[in-house]
Amino acid sequence: MTTPLLTRKTHDTRPALPVLDGMALTLARLHEFCGPARHVLAMTVAAATRGPVFWIAPAWQGDRLNPDGMRPFVQPGRFTFVHPNQPLDLLWTLEEVLRSGAVPLAVAELPEPPGLTPVRRLHLAAENGAKTGTCTPIGLILTPGDGGAPGIETRWHMAPGHAPDQRAWTLSRRRARSAPHATWTLTGRPGCWHVT
Repeated sequence: MTTPLLTRKTHDTRPALPVLDGMALTLARLHEFCGPARHVLAMTVAAATRGPVFWIAPAWQGDRLNPDGMRPFVQPGRFTFVHPNQPLDLLWTLEEVLRSGAVPLAVAELPEPPGLTPVRRLHLAAENGAKTGTCTPIGLILTPGDGGAPGIETRWHMAPGHAPDQRAWTLSRRRARSAPHATWTLTGRPGCWHVT
């Protein structure tokens, strides 16, 4: 009889969406994007998925995504834009979209990071959507500054890192349940990123 050895290696490998070299997002979970280029990162994730995308943003927010700016990343026709009037309706809408399991990606622009209870509810909604819906959804919350939502699966920060002769972005994994902190530089253009 052989005795299994204890190891620190995790045995729970969950399905994930590969986005870039070194970046994969666990399906049926909630992830947080922060930093000044969080919208660029969200568009990069949308390009890695197939099917419709729900984009939830406050009605009182003056800024809107420009289809011409989205086009290098992803076809704007894949997006359904929802603009709730109340702050609480942002999280409620995201929760309902994830629970439906009808779309592979749901993104919510939030004025501040949510608390632990709403994050747990969103994780459960995504898991239920994966069981009962037509696809396994990923939830993204876009938060200002350095983010800070508790209980999220991963937190990513993206900022411009341009030089006079080159467009570049700095991508950092600031929190992950199963991976250490890491930083990459993205150069090139959407769809043809070079990651170093």
